[in-house]
Amino acid sequence: MLVTIEVTPQDLVASRFAISPLIETMHAQWVLAGRVEAGVHGPWAARWRGTYRELERAHPALRAVAAISGNKGDANVDFIAPPPTAVDVPFESELAAMRATPLEQAHAEIARALAGRPVTGWVRDLLAGPRVVERVADAYEALWTEIISHDWPRFRAILQRDVAHRAGRLAAYGWAAALEDLSPRVHWRPRGQIEIEMIFSSGLHRLDGKGLLFMPSAFTTRIGAYLEDAWPYAMIYPARGTGVTPAAPDADLSTLIGRSRARILAELTEPATTTQLAALLGQSLGTTGGHLSALRRTGLIVGTRVGRGVLYARTPLGDALVNR
Repeated sequence: MLVTIEVTPQDLVASRFAISPLIETMHAQWVLAGRVEAGVHGPWAARWRGTYRELERAHPALRAVAAISGNKGDANVDFIAPPPTAVDVPFESELAAMRATPLEQAHAEIARALAGRPVTGWVRDLLAGPRVVERVADAYEALWTEIISHDWPRFRAILQRDVAHRAGRLAAYGWAAALEDLSPRVHWRPRGQIEIEMIFSSGLHRLDGKGLLFMPSAFTTRIGAYLEDAWPYAMIYPARGTGVTPAAPDADLSTLIGRSRARILAELTEPATTTQLAALLGQSLGTTGGHLSALRRTGLIVGTRVGRGVLYARTPLGDALVNR
């Protein structure tokens, strides 16, 4: 089945990118619960699965939301994943938005998601109960605090680098360049249309100048689309460079310039800031900054000021050293 999104030049200008720690927490839960394949996150999931099982026992809502999120087709709810309001909104702000959901809205969304597939027993009682919003919010807050927050700096750095890369291509070269490696299921048509191969939905949608919200995810391997009035039109897609293991530098290069500096050069396949590199490599800002200064002095990388930060990239000499 094919979803077609018709775009105009105004939509190019209005389109934006966002990172949602709450939605990433939801995606991570699907991995930890075994609902989706862990893939590159296998070691990470194995490390945290025992803690997750303890959280499930303490917060039954984590099991109950399986009935209303991550399902195929439209059998999902919106209140547990409100659309992000900024490029990099804090988890606490998104959680507050979830907690502010009126009970009537939550019950209506749950009823719509469960139509034709009723649940029974304690799951039904929890989802139909007067504290469903509070209990789901408490469960996701615990999941964030006990598990996701520990590795969030690295996941966030991956997402930030994807946003910088893709937003730059969209602004400089247009839709085709931004979408070309998004997914084999996403296609740009020169007549001004984005085509997405979906399993459970189809139809023609027009952005009408409002643009498209792009949301990279470190935990999903499939394309997702929000095409309902409750959300801005949005596309969730797998982020570039997803994985929990830093790029492995060449052994000879490590001998020549040191393992840490070789790792930084390997990571700079895509430009990154000091903060992002420190998170990706599990180093302190001071340590990473020292290595960057050395690499910069030797002409292997350059730094470009972007806003209040500096974005580092390999020079042709750095590329030649890594790709020799």
